[in-house]
Amino acid sequence: MPIADLHCHYPMHLRADGGRRRDPALKALTRVRKRSGWERVKAAILLLAARLFNFSRFFGGWRVSLERLGKGEVRLVFSVLYVPEAEMDLDEWPDGPPEDGYFGKLTEHLEEVNEDLAGRRYGGREPLVVTKAAQLEGASNDGAIRFLHCVEGGFHLGASVTKIDERVRLLAERGVAYIILAHLFWRHVATNAPALPFLSDKNYDRLFPQPETVGLTELGEAAVRAMYRYGVLVDISHMREAAIDQTFALLEELDRESGKAAADFPVIATHAGFRFGEQSYMLSPETIKTIAGREGVIGLIMAHHQLNDSLTRRRGGLARTVRTVRRHVEEIHRITDSYENIGIGSDLDGFIKPTVGGVENADDLAKLAERLRTEFPGQAEAMLHDNALRVLKRAFARRAVAGLA
Repeated sequence: MPIADLHCHYPMHLRADGGRRRDPALKALTRVRKRSGWERVKAAILLLAARLFNFSRFFGGWRVSLERLGKGEVRLVFSVLYVPEAEMDLDEWPDGPPEDGYFGKLTEHLEEVNEDLAGRRYGGREPLVVTKAAQLEGASNDGAIRFLHCVEGGFHLGASVTKIDERVRLLAERGVAYIILAHLFWRHVATNAPALPFLSDKNYDRLFPQPETVGLTELGEAAVRAMYRYGVLVDISHMREAAIDQTFALLEELDRESGKAAADFPVIATHAGFRFGEQSYMLSPETIKTIAGREGVIGLIMAHHQLNDSLTRRRGGLARTVRTVRRHVEEIHRITDSYENIGIGSDLDGFIKPTVGGVENADDLAKLAERLRTEFPGQAEAMLHDNALRVLKRAFARRAVAGLA
């Protein structure tokens, strides 16, 4: 059976190599634009950062590629669009509002991924970029690698509240599965939980203070309303508690206005887990319960810093990782009395070094899946694939109601 990775940074290597195709024959099939000198400098900076903070070794390589995903049995790839120079824009960083030009950079990046995948093959088949519900037929058993675009950081939507609706609609039309409104720094959309592995929550808050009374801003609220309208899933990963609470309250208000059941609009946390320690990035029992009430899914992150918080400092190997994953699964099951709210959200190539033991690259996910099938016979396939597919189909069903099918 296939694996769904709810949070996979496939496009990151494209940012670092400037979008260049290494194979001239494949490059001829695409329309990848030429890069300016400044863009090449930014790509070089990102590659250096990857060598220091992402690759397992300085002269190693990217953890995610089409071939690695194929070998790892990943057939549903929630592929994360993220433009680092937008979040860390020198004009606005660390806590300035977004600029309207970020949205253009985001859509260029989306097209860059489409162009990169065009003409590629794995197992004799071209990967499929999903934009319509019909393209999900056969996703459980036909062997094709399906990509779903996703957006990490609400700042990508730009600065104008009046443009949010049309931009979210455009992203829904292009197949974007979810948007994460918060990320690493406060950019006036949603307050964020600390997630930098080299800083404690207390030290992060000292260095990067945020408004204590804010959860979602006007931009954030407009985004949630538009996502609800057009069937783009809300991913609460990276949100601070106040932002999570405000998001849930707004969704309940929208449920009442529309007459829809909460489960018609699932909420997800694609790369997180149960909060065993003090990391506010991880999920409280109350948040897990609310996600389950909306029939959403929590993807377990493959970052050692987050997944092993207060459990162990030792990284160990795959056996230790399986024990850790089991602890998270058992806690979520205890809260929800179900395995239907659990998935995998690796965050590979998301600068999570070190990863959990035994999961260095995307191809290692197959070994993890094999162990989980032994640990959870009867439930593993739901956690590895089916739960993610369920919420995805529900999102596309809402798009059909909105006239976007």
